[in-house]
This record gives sequence, C-alpha cells and structure tokens, in this order.
Amino acid sequence: PECPWSCDRDPWPPTALPALDVDRAVATAFVVLLGLFLLAVTVRCARLVVDPYSAIPTSTWEEEGQRSMPDQLID
Repeated sequence: PECPWSCDRDPWPPTALPALDVDRAVATAFVVLLGLFLLAVTVRCARLVVDPYSAIPTSTWEEEGQRSMPDQLID
C-alpha cells in the first residue's frame, strides 16, 4: 500500500512538545513575577513597620494640628 505522504517521514510531527514548553515558560514567568510582587510588598510592609510616620505626608500633620488646637492658641 502506498502512503498518502512520504513513508520515510514521521506522520506525526512533534507539535505537542513546543506547546508544553510555552506553557511551562508562561507558568514560570508568572511564578517569578508573583515572587517579585510578594518581595516588593514584604519590603514595603517592613519599611512601614519600622517607620510608620514616614508614610504620612507632612501636610496631613499640619492640618490635623490646626484642627485639634483651640481657636485661642492659633492667634
């Protein structure tokens, strides 16, 4: 019997292997990005715990101080 294609070639080219490699690459990239995000959040949280007042703008402190003072002390 004759083959509709050349019999010396593989009838099933390896198309599934690159798809698995792409999936693995995407999953690895996602895990790496997730790890970097987790590291950044951990560093930000640690800096906030060490110095919590640096995260608050100084203008907020000035506004809060003016509101809490009685009117006689402002003059």
